[in-house]
Amino acid sequence: MEKIKITIADSHFLSRKGLAVLLNENTDFTLLAEAISTADLINQCKFYKPDLIIIDYTSAHFSLEGLQQIVRKYPLSKILAITEVNNNQVVSKAMLTGVTSHLLKDCDQDEIVEAIYKTAKGEQFMCGKIVTAILEDTPDFVDKYSCEGLNISEREIEIITLVAEGLSNKEVADKLFLSTHTVITHRKNIMNKLGVNNTAGLVLFAVRENLVSPNHFLFSQNN
Repeated sequence: MEKIKITIADSHFLSRKGLAVLLNENTDFTLLAEAISTADLINQCKFYKPDLIIIDYTSAHFSLEGLQQIVRKYPLSKILAITEVNNNQVVSKAMLTGVTSHLLKDCDQDEIVEAIYKTAKGEQFMCGKIVTAILEDTPDFVDKYSCEGLNISEREIEIITLVAEGLSNKEVADKLFLSTHTVITHRKNIMNKLGVNNTAGLVLFAVRENLVSPNHFLFSQNN
C-alpha cells in the first residue's frame, strides 16, 4: 500500500500539532506540510500535491470561499474537514463546495484515522453529529431536494441509491447491467436536476429522501 500523502490546513497551532502527532504515529501516512492560511495552502499544494488535505475551513485565514479555490485548483486532492462548528448550513455548504468527509474536533483518534483511510479512497465519511445537524435543522439547500416536480425516474433513483452507498460508476453499471458510460450520463442528468455538483450532494439527497440510512456513513453514532 502506498502511503497517503497529507497536508494539514489549520490556523490553530495546537490543532495542527495534535494532528501531526496522530499522522506521524501511523506508518501508512506521510505528513507533507502544515498550512496556516488559504494562500499558504495553495502554495504548499503546488509543490507537494497531497492525496488528502485535512482542513479546518472555519479557523482564521481560511473560509468556504478559500475552500472553493482549493477544490478548483487541486481537484485530485481529497478534502477531510475537521472543525468545531456544528452549524448545519455551514457544514452543508462545505459538503457542496467539495469537502469529501466531515468530522468535528471532538471526534476520537480511531474515528479520525478511519476517516483518513476512507476519504483518501474517495469514500464519504461523516460523524453522527454532522449527519444529525444536517437532517434535524433542515438547511435551506436541502429543502429543494424533493422528487416532486423533478421528474426523477425509477432508474435514476436506483443510481442515486447505489452511488450513496459508495459504489463506483463501474460497480453501479455492473449491478444494473448498464454500460459505465450510461451510468455517467445518468449521474450528470441527476446532478443537473437536483442542482448539485458533486457526490456529496447526491448522498445528502439520498439521506434526506430515506433512500439510504444515515448510519451507513457513520463509524460510531455515539461520537
